[in-house]
Amino acid sequence: MTNTVIVGTQWGDEGKGKIVDLLSEHADDVVRFQGGNNAGHTMVVNGKEIISHLIPSGIIQQKQCFIGNGVVVDPFVLLDEIDYLISNQIDVSPEKLKISNRAHMIMPYHKEIDKAREVKKGKDKIGTTGRGIGPCYEDKATRRGIRFCDLLDIEVFREKVITLMEEKNFYLKHYFKAETIDPEMVVDQVLKIRERLVPYICDVSVALFDGISKGRQILFEGAQGTHLDIEHGTYPFVTSSSTVSGNAANGTGLGPVHLNEIIGIVKAYTTRVGAGPFPTELFDETGDLIQKTGAEFGATTGRKRRCGWLDMVVLRNAARLNSLTGLAITKLDVLDDLEELKICTGYQYNGRVIPDFPPEIKILEECEPVYETLPGWKENTSGLRTYEDLPEKAKKYLTRIEDLSRVPIKIISVGPGREATIIKEKIF
Repeated sequence: MTNTVIVGTQWGDEGKGKIVDLLSEHADDVVRFQGGNNAGHTMVVNGKEIISHLIPSGIIQQKQCFIGNGVVVDPFVLLDEIDYLISNQIDVSPEKLKISNRAHMIMPYHKEIDKAREVKKGKDKIGTTGRGIGPCYEDKATRRGIRFCDLLDIEVFREKVITLMEEKNFYLKHYFKAETIDPEMVVDQVLKIRERLVPYICDVSVALFDGISKGRQILFEGAQGTHLDIEHGTYPFVTSSSTVSGNAANGTGLGPVHLNEIIGIVKAYTTRVGAGPFPTELFDETGDLIQKTGAEFGATTGRKRRCGWLDMVVLRNAARLNSLTGLAITKLDVLDDLEELKICTGYQYNGRVIPDFPPEIKILEECEPVYETLPGWKENTSGLRTYEDLPEKAKKYLTRIEDLSRVPIKIISVGPGREATIIKEKIF
């Protein structure tokens, strides 16, 4: 397997965790390159569901895992996740997991500001998870962040936190009318877990580059989806990091020449959690059936996912932005019982068809999807393991996705377990 990037093509929740877990078997190293614990990857191993929020899914396969500099890390959540995985007999020792010394830390004040901001916005809130991801990225952009390398010098760490918190408390008290936080308490809380964290810290860029020079192959694991990208998504209903494949290089400290294969994960329909425009969203019995059959609840928040038909405007946009070399279609089996399927091929706006994804939220909210209807296959696909065994109507649906996206399908998932997978074209 060459160095491979895995990205979501929709609004996240596409099933990246399973595909990363599947491909991890053939990689040497797995690295997460952006986001925080606002993402959740769900894997089913031997019938048991395992969810990770920060640690790369490759840890399930006991691969060498890295958290890159592009990730913002809540150290308390990280240790809870380490303990959770250890309780499931998964080795998460410092020999198996490394955290970039340049990764930024989500501090307690980030979470308080995040929550206070959503409360103040009221009905205009953007649907953040309240985990401090946005405020942490803000501090990173304004050069006021706390990085893991700061933990290596206690005095530097203490001085930075206390200086920063003067401003944070002023903001909390006078703008949000919220409770302030004792800076010494924050320092003490983090220092109490410092000894557990320090052994995991390393220069991830150097470690990955050295591995490549020795022939090791890397799987780059993205979080969320292309249309939650801070640059290219449905702004402001986006996440605070760049979710597209190009950030796999920047978020790990490797040059883009090392990114060989880029696989876009596509749910066989479309879902979205939280607020924001969603042109193909269904508000009828079909939408309810897809939501129920697909068990569409957020792995991180538990929130019910909004469901709709597959949107090729979204997928074509993702194919271009990510330079996709292949697609992995997930949850095809969820569509097994439907009489007919619809694929959105364009958007109708002001009497004309828009083939590309517009940046303006107002226009997106007023777009009407242009649909192409295909017959359903009305057969159970969950037990199938070869492409040839798929119903002809299912193949027609998949072929149409390839034609409209101009990207070949390489993997098809027909269930949550590793074994419920059809390899159409080998990546490894």
